[in-house]
Order: sequence, then C-alpha cells, then structure tokens
Amino acid sequence: MKTIQDWIKEYPLINELVATKEVFWSNPKYDPFKKNGNDLQFNENDVKDAEERLKRFAPYIAKVFPETKKRNGIIESPLVPIPAMHQHLSNMCEQPLEGEFLLKLDSHLPISGSIKARGGIYEVLKHAETLALNHGLLTVNDDYSILDSEKFRNFFSQYSIAVGSTGNLGLSIGIMSTKLGFKVTVHMSADAKKWKKDLLKSKGAMVIEYTGDYGEAVKEGRKQALCNPNCYFIDDENSQDLFLGYAVAASRLQKQLEDLNIIVNENHPLFIYLPCGVGGGPGGVAYGLKLIYQDYVHCFFAEPTHSPSMLLGLMTGLHDKVSVQDFGIDNFTAADGLAVGRPSGFVGPIIEPLLSGSYTVSDNVLFKLLSTLADKENIHLEPSALAAVIGPVKLWGEKQGMEYIKIHNLKDKMKNAVHLMWATGGSMVPKEIMHEYYKKGVMLSL
Repeated sequence: MKTIQDWIKEYPLINELVATKEVFWSNPKYDPFKKNGNDLQFNENDVKDAEERLKRFAPYIAKVFPETKKRNGIIESPLVPIPAMHQHLSNMCEQPLEGEFLLKLDSHLPISGSIKARGGIYEVLKHAETLALNHGLLTVNDDYSILDSEKFRNFFSQYSIAVGSTGNLGLSIGIMSTKLGFKVTVHMSADAKKWKKDLLKSKGAMVIEYTGDYGEAVKEGRKQALCNPNCYFIDDENSQDLFLGYAVAASRLQKQLEDLNIIVNENHPLFIYLPCGVGGGPGGVAYGLKLIYQDYVHCFFAEPTHSPSMLLGLMTGLHDKVSVQDFGIDNFTAADGLAVGRPSGFVGPIIEPLLSGSYTVSDNVLFKLLSTLADKENIHLEPSALAAVIGPVKLWGEKQGMEYIKIHNLKDKMKNAVHLMWATGGSMVPKEIMHEYYKKGVMLSL
C-alpha cells in the first residue's frame, strides 16, 4: 500500500531507476555460502541429474543437428579471452582493470544461438523423455538416437508445447520441439524481433503475436495451454526444469577453467556478469556456480535502464509482486531479450541470498559496446548480450562496487581475479540486422 514516494524514501536508489539512470546495487541480503547450512531448494544431485539426461540425449542431438557432432551432441559454448576489449574497458574506467577477462559465448551455442539453448532445449527433452518412458517406448538404457524416427515423431505429434517469449526462449523451444515432432505454439511479445518470428514460422511453429509486453504473452500462453490437456506449457517465470537446465552450465564452465589452468579459490576470485530478463537463465547459471565455488564466485545481474525488473523485485523484496510499470518505467529497450517488466517470483527468492548485486545499462552503451567488441575482437553479439561486458567497469567505477570489493576483502586479490562476461545471444541475428546494430554503435561512439 506504499506510494512511490514511500518506496523512494526507503530505497533512495529507486529514484535513479525511475529516472532510467544507470545504477549499481550491492545486495544487502547477500549471505556467505555455507554448503551444509544454506536452505537451498536444489543440490548438486539435482544438477547432476539434468546433466546426465542431456548426456542420454546426446546421440540424438548429434544425429539431428549436424553442427553438434564435433562435441558428440553436447550443446556447449566456447570460453575465450578478450584482451583488446579488456584494454578498452580499462580506458573507459580510466584505470587499469586487474585480472583476466573472459567471454562465455553462449551467443554461439549450437541449435538456437543463445543461453536459452541450455534451459529451453533441456526442458523440451525432459518432457519428451517423460512421455516416451511413461508409454513404454523408451528406457534410460536405450540409444536415444532412436528418437529420430517416424514412430517417435508420430507419437509426439499427438502432443503440443507452448511458451511465452520475447524471442530467444521461443527459438530454442520451437526448434527443438518441432524437430521431435511436437506441435508448437510460441506466444511472442511486441518487442520480439520480426526475424525471430519468421525463423520460428519457417521451422513449423505457430507464432501468436501480442501488442503487449512479455508478461502479456506469458499470461495468454499459459491460459490457452490450460484449455488443452495434451499441451505442455513451458513457464519461463516458474519452471524448475528450465532453471536446472541452465545450472548445468556451471560444471561445464568449471572444466573449461581447469583446461585454461585457471584457479578459483579464496585468493583467486571469480566474478560473473549475467544479463537478466525474467531471471531464469542467469539465476540458474549463478545457482550452479555457487554450488561449486561458494564464496569464491561473485555473481552480478545486468539489466537495461528501462527494464530493471529483477533489481526492483530484489530491492523491495516484492519479487513478482512488483513491475517496472508500477514505478512509471516504460519497459522499452532495444535489448529485447531483457525487456521484462515483472521478474520471476520463483527465481527471485532463490537467488536473493546468493546474488552479489545488480547494475543497469543504457541502450546507447549497449550499442557502443557492440560495435567496439566487433572491431576489437571480431565477436558479434545482439544488444542484450553486451549488458554483461560493461560489468567490470561498473564494479570498479561505481561507489557501491568499490564498497563491495572493500567489504569482502577483495582489493588485494583483484590482480588474481577472473572476470567472466556471459554473452547470451547473437549468432542467429541476420547479417543485415547485425550490420544495422553495428552502424548505430559506431555513430553513437563518434
């Protein structure tokens, strides 16, 4: 029942959010991670179960998606150093930024080219497995490549899958579901890009477009799915399976860091910067990393200045009971994957004690970083993915960021730190559209 002014009085940073200014927020509810003391909803076994399921499906994935054959059907992305961008970010911060800078290229994940290829594809596969097992068509000891047959496609065609999306989750769900044989409906918000809608339609998915934002697309999709007993709705706001699919990234990242001889411990901290929309993708990744690295990993969410939904939900403690529109923020951003007005009520409370903080970034900064990364590293990302790249500058350049470093006794350890930016999407963007993004970034940088 509080007014906006009441909230601003209690949390002055909200005034900056309402003015759509860039902010950095250090989470006051962040707790030291005690493996046996924290009240965790999921544990290592839950994540391991998801990882084993993906391994069972690997022969099928390798068979139907030739681009995954090199990794034997495992859907994974490269981890690459970005030294030239590191220098550019140091120049932006007007001081040397210590440590090693790495980019996790979920933008180049096979099949659907975004972080959503992790959770989205995983949930579709789990649903398919459950149906096939329950009907006696499959056992967990089978070679799952047998799913590539008319027998299974005809079986799955009796069922449908639906999802609400701003774009990338819809792509992962649509591409995977239609490949298996499911009927698929993707409910897409007004900010979803036309090329994503067209690609889904070309894969055989039904696309329903809305004039409202992500929240409306999810609400309507959920409502329509309830009318069909054979329809499975993948709920980006509340899905445990999506969350666990994303969490699998952590153990795979651990192996990649070990292959690079990178140590993560008390004296070698790991900082992770994750673009955040409704919260499932970054929440799952952060959760998996905390299970492995505990207090040695520091996770930060990044949101557009016009869509700081998770930050508002965490700061006020209201989670999904509050939207950016409640505070007069318009939720209009070029970072379509992050254009979410209301955060996940499932993810917020789970991540609340584990998240180090959040920051916001303007669309203009996203475009400038986009063109700079293309010039300096020849890596092309969609605007929303660049929200991660500015993370170290926010940590070092903002007062609250420096306070976080001081409070957690990290100052003398920063020279040994690894800063990992999670690039969430971009490789599927048509070349002509990416070129337009690039030109805009160049013009803004002049």
